[in-house]
Amino acid sequence: MSTPSLSALPIRRLTPRDLLACADLSENRGWPREEHKWGLLLSAGTGYGIDDPDGNGLIAAYVVTRYGPQERPDLAAIGMVLVAERYARQGIGRRLMEYAVEEAGTTPLTLHATPLGRPLYEQLGFKVIGRAEMVSGHLTPVGPLPGIATRPATAEDLTAVLRLDTEVFGHDRMHVITRLPAFTDQFRVAVVDGEIVGYAGVWPNMETHVVGPLVARDTETAKALVASLAAHTDRPLRTDIDVRHEELLTWVKESGLEHIADNAVMAYGTPELPGDWTRRFAPLTVAAG
Repeated sequence: MSTPSLSALPIRRLTPRDLLACADLSENRGWPREEHKWGLLLSAGTGYGIDDPDGNGLIAAYVVTRYGPQERPDLAAIGMVLVAERYARQGIGRRLMEYAVEEAGTTPLTLHATPLGRPLYEQLGFKVIGRAEMVSGHLTPVGPLPGIATRPATAEDLTAVLRLDTEVFGHDRMHVITRLPAFTDQFRVAVVDGEIVGYAGVWPNMETHVVGPLVARDTETAKALVASLAAHTDRPLRTDIDVRHEELLTWVKESGLEHIADNAVMAYGTPELPGDWTRRFAPLTVAAG
């Protein structure tokens, strides 16, 4: 029996049962398996993939996380675009992205692109609207710490956190934010005069702890949150900071984090992302926007 052409292989929706196959695909391309992150993305978002006709798992996959009303989203983030090594450079990545754009309809799209992936996205009509810098390392804060109180978030804080997140992000992310207490190893809030003015989480990713999301009213509040997260873990931290937050980037580098990579923030169907970037320091994960 002949093997169907790659263009004829169906793209299907993934489910949480596909988690190990997604992790295998990550590993195949030299990425960490990231099973913890895949679990969140496949539950809070929707995965799409192509099965290997030989029965060897997935040959390609990506995830879409939609924000706003789920029946008619205001924005969707694309992430984890992967093609198995044995099928690389055969047009599957383009096919996946063309499918993603078609599926989105009129919904604006955003993604974080590596230098390798950026040319394809540009060919499909995505525009660069910003940049994020990945930094990693053990953080030992330099200088005096900001005098801003932080503490572990409680169930009673959730309403205030959701309100702040919608204001800063520009769309409702309840289906993501409500998963943070279970997903993160630490989820902390910054409080001034009884008001929550920022929040941040740190979650396990292989040998590191990823700081994200990081939302704060100003740089000093962001520093206080990052320092408090670092104080409660022995793992190196990793995070992706909007490069417009130059003061925070300078501080984390002086405090021990090092440059790892740059990603282009790209958008399709919108000239810019909604919300207030001045209070949005780092995403939960670049895969979810």
